[in-house]
Amino acid sequence: MTAFEYELRPLDRGYNNRSLYINLTNNRIMSREIKKEIKELFIGGRGLNLWLLWNALPKDRIIEWDDPQNEICIASGPLGGIPTYPGSGKSIVVTISPLTGSVIDSNVGGYFGSFLKFSGWDAMEIQGKAKKDIIIFIDGDAGKVFLEAAGSLPSESHALSEYLTDKYGGENRKSISVVSSGLGAEHTRFGCLNFTWYDARRKTVRYKQAGRGGTGTVFRSKKIKAIVVKYSGAISPKSNNPADLELVKKVGRDFSKEIVSLDPKQNQMRIVGTPYLISIMNEFDLLPVNNFQFGSHPDSDKLSGEVFRNKFDRGYDGCWMGCVMACSHGVKEFTLKTGPYKGQNVWVDGPEYETIAGLGSNCGIFDPDDVIEANFYCDTYGLDTISTGTALAFVMECYEMGLIDKKITEDLELHFGNMEAALRLIHQLAKGEGFGWIVGQGIRRMKQIFANRYGADSKILKDIGMEAKGLEYSEYVTKESLAQQGGYGLALKGPQHDEAWLIFLDMVHNMMPTFKQKADALHWVPMFRTWFSLVGLCKLPWNDVTPPNNEKTPEPAKLISHVENYTRLFYGVTGKKVEPNDLVLMSEKVYNFQRVFNLRMGFGTRQYDEIPYRSIGPVRKEEYQSREDRYDTILNEKIGYNLKNLSIDEKIAALRKYRVAEYNRLQDAVYKRRGWNSNGVPTIQKIQHLGINFPEVIELLNKNQ
Repeated sequence: MTAFEYELRPLDRGYNNRSLYINLTNNRIMSREIKKEIKELFIGGRGLNLWLLWNALPKDRIIEWDDPQNEICIASGPLGGIPTYPGSGKSIVVTISPLTGSVIDSNVGGYFGSFLKFSGWDAMEIQGKAKKDIIIFIDGDAGKVFLEAAGSLPSESHALSEYLTDKYGGENRKSISVVSSGLGAEHTRFGCLNFTWYDARRKTVRYKQAGRGGTGTVFRSKKIKAIVVKYSGAISPKSNNPADLELVKKVGRDFSKEIVSLDPKQNQMRIVGTPYLISIMNEFDLLPVNNFQFGSHPDSDKLSGEVFRNKFDRGYDGCWMGCVMACSHGVKEFTLKTGPYKGQNVWVDGPEYETIAGLGSNCGIFDPDDVIEANFYCDTYGLDTISTGTALAFVMECYEMGLIDKKITEDLELHFGNMEAALRLIHQLAKGEGFGWIVGQGIRRMKQIFANRYGADSKILKDIGMEAKGLEYSEYVTKESLAQQGGYGLALKGPQHDEAWLIFLDMVHNMMPTFKQKADALHWVPMFRTWFSLVGLCKLPWNDVTPPNNEKTPEPAKLISHVENYTRLFYGVTGKKVEPNDLVLMSEKVYNFQRVFNLRMGFGTRQYDEIPYRSIGPVRKEEYQSREDRYDTILNEKIGYNLKNLSIDEKIAALRKYRVAEYNRLQDAVYKRRGWNSNGVPTIQKIQHLGINFPEVIELLNKNQ
């Protein structure tokens, strides 16, 4: 066992001004100062993580994700851990992704980030590889960090987290938060990380996932069994030692009252959570069905928010103490039908919208209990439900099209709707066995395997393989929303909706009909959403509750009264006076730095912002026919085609030419708005303006202008 002692001290306006560095190769543990200028430039959370990782990687070569010099960086932010402010329990994980080969960021709820911060650390960075499985234990009560041999412990996250919470928490299980993964992370490229908290009312350990990009895969490659943090101190608005305690209390109290008052009349996040979206997405033809071919299905009501409302255990559930958004619902005493825990009654956290759509409708599956079972096993195996669902949907379509067959799938009949086969495949993913090993490589690599090894048509694979930058799509059909196509294609880490969710504003409300308006939205929205990841906040309170009289504001999509509330909170904690535009500027610095980071990893240019055609328009006849009136109108009115003499194949080709050109025009408009050149690279002038013109950044840009 290796031990390290550090001084416990009060926070300074939301900061500890130090990070925890651990090298597992040589068992080195140390405290590192966070300089004032770095804190002011990168704020915290994702920004600080990116800076730590940037400096940790070798300067003379591009490394792979499993190189010992890759790091896992975890941080909260200066506003994290306020028990009276909604959504202040977020953590951000940053590493080099096994799926994309570039930097990935993934945000997650649970208590870990806040407990880490109150234990004395603004961030932790873990480098190197252990020889055997280890536990990292941060004792925030005693001011000690330990590296301990893991020994023989459960592999599945739900069992492991329960054991470690008991071991380190004793009678005070609420003082413990655990980060772990599972067998699935060891055998796939899309392993997730589970971040826990102890639910005292239900007497069980709960968890949320840092799902995207294979964070859990990196975690297990380093032989980390778990990270455990213990913090028993009282947590209150005083804990951050804010500049203006009364202001922090007031803005939290006001925002909480608004949510409690309005949520029951709006999205009912406190009762249903994100599953409320299923019916809405289906109504507007945006719910992915059968690998994003279609946007609705007559059986979607079987997966509706109302169905899951009746399955969720009663009571309000927040993934951080005091959050009145309380959207973390779960299913109590669910009896498993398959796998190693068959017949056991378990607690299942979720499912959330993305899981229901990904493992459900996108795979042609409409039994809620099947989705709940798949959700449980993905979580405890450490599998990202979004990548798993989208990958399953892809192989199901490939199977139905004859691009792969039973010989390749080893007798798995992967038809849409076959949940028995899907669950068998999930269990294979966990063990790295059979066809599961191939699926676990992710869609980008599956396309290469199917084409090179089995002779499948590479063009059709490219069109229907729903990944970009190597990351599988999250669960929205974007064919009719050019802005959301850009929201996915131009996202830094790949097609994840947490950067820019514009599909409703664009397609349903038509609030951005011009390219300039779309470009403006694809500047402001990603920048503002990035801000949450810098400070340790959740975005849901901002955009899932609409403030009173919002429709009368000049830009209702920005929910400006909420934005102004965040400026007051930032001032209350840090003492730094800011306006709404200042929040966007903070994010611009980090956002552009991450784009340059992608460039450093060999990506970050226009060609890597390409997206599969299915996210732009119909690939197959059935897709065209499902929206035939809409597509015919476009061909006739916008392009001027005489439809009488065109076959469906000719219509598809004509529409494709038009829509690809539109996406290219959007890229040009967004690059210009963001201050990037036509190849998607930030200009030197932009970087200098933002103050991130470090010598190595300028050197990279000079090579790519």
